[in-house]
Amino acid sequence: MNILITGGVGYTGVMLASSLLDEGHEVTVVDNFLYGYESILHLVAHPNLHVVKTDIRNSDLTYLAKPDVIYHLAAISGFPACAANPNSAYLINVEATRRIAENLSPDQLLVYASTTSFYGSDGRLGTEDSEVSPVSVYGITKYQAEEIVMARDNSISLRWATVFGASPRMRAGLLVNDFVERAVTERVIVLYDADSKRSFMRVSDLVRGYIFALDHRDEMRGGVFNMGSDRLNYSKLEIAEEIQRMHPCEIVMSQIGDTDIRHFVVSYEKARALGFDCETSLEDGIAELVKLFRFYTPNSFIRPI
Repeated sequence: MNILITGGVGYTGVMLASSLLDEGHEVTVVDNFLYGYESILHLVAHPNLHVVKTDIRNSDLTYLAKPDVIYHLAAISGFPACAANPNSAYLINVEATRRIAENLSPDQLLVYASTTSFYGSDGRLGTEDSEVSPVSVYGITKYQAEEIVMARDNSISLRWATVFGASPRMRAGLLVNDFVERAVTERVIVLYDADSKRSFMRVSDLVRGYIFALDHRDEMRGGVFNMGSDRLNYSKLEIAEEIQRMHPCEIVMSQIGDTDIRHFVVSYEKARALGFDCETSLEDGIAELVKLFRFYTPNSFIRPI
């Protein structure tokens, strides 16, 4: 199958590209290489990998003509990046998505990288049928783009839990990754709104979810799916305490409220009914990250993970 990935050298995109190549697909990655080329160097020699260096805001979209499936991952992702660049967030997350959707033929499958982040801040259970209440530029623009994508008949929207874990192109700002890095490098984790809760999943499981959607496209076509696991709903404090068990650090409870006020629990029953669930635990992902960040921290080795 001929498959295209926008944002294909990013945190999740490069791992998805690798998995699709392993399965024998023809894979084209589209990326502006803002963060360099290192993340994809290990795939360059693969004969089925093709690279298009461009920004999805550019007018030339001829690369969309050939693929059977488009995974649309390119975006300004996360609360901090979107808050710092709201205009770019709108142009990339919404308007570029609109142009991509409008330039696909009806028989091309569009798989959209959505998010559970627009379920709000009131602690309620979020299902695919829940009314959404995004609390940030990130959540608002991602939901607007999801509506554009799902106006097509041949689309699938995957609302991902907050991802964590190691990747060839590491991403800063992800909550678990950030907490572990601070624990290893600074030996302290400062918590704002420590009891606020959301869902998490390791990046390897997220890639499995993308492959799952491809394999189950006939059942999932036209649908929105929360992707994660009911077992991985955690508060910030619970995550910090698990990190503390693996690497000595202090947990500081701030009295200042967090500017990123997401607080919700997510139901993953719809995807689980089709057979998808996460395979790895929070503990395994934290152990991986502790090992990773110790590589970069002088004198940080204490005991094996």
